[in-house]
Amino acid sequence: MSDDFEITADRPDSPIQTTGTDHITLIGSNTEDTIAYYRDVLGMPLVLKQPNLDDPTSTHLFFDTGDGRIITFFVSDDRQSNPAPLRHQIGSVHHLAFSIDPERFVDTREALEEAGYGYNEFDRGIFHSLYTRDNNGLTIELATDKFSIPDDRRAEVLATTQRIREEDESDFAEERHMEAALEELGIEVDKQELPDAPTGAGVDN
Repeated sequence: MSDDFEITADRPDSPIQTTGTDHITLIGSNTEDTIAYYRDVLGMPLVLKQPNLDDPTSTHLFFDTGDGRIITFFVSDDRQSNPAPLRHQIGSVHHLAFSIDPERFVDTREALEEAGYGYNEFDRGIFHSLYTRDNNGLTIELATDKFSIPDDRRAEVLATTQRIREEDESDFAEERHMEAALEELGIEVDKQELPDAPTGAGVDN
């Protein structure tokens, strides 16, 4: 099968048009541990708590990830948390990535240390990330952009970065590709101050 797929921010001519992410739901362990991690460590407000409508023996927790988009968990107090790394298979969740303010990147790293959570830090070329694990071994990425990008133009910036990367015959999107994309699109190049970090892959904490 050809891998020559068009990379573009334009909407495809498809019968369904999504308007954004409403929520993502995961199977969690228990109420206490889930709230302790997502509210008390990551700072997500718990905005709704009610019985799971499909299984009233479990509880449905709703957290605001910071911009009104929601992550929810089905939990039950008879389940124990297990921080061992999750095994991946087709259809499983590899990791969840949440945005953090670049000005709080170092504070976030220090907060993970103080809370006893290991992490890896990587420079991903066009963004900068911390990788850690939640109370059930799910990899959590805390990412911050290297440049200020308007939310409503993010897809356009990424697609333009992709085109420039391909023209440059580079294997991966690099900082210079995104900077050129911003300039081409007439978006102010406002680079964030972030610590140096290695490039790399994986999480081991």
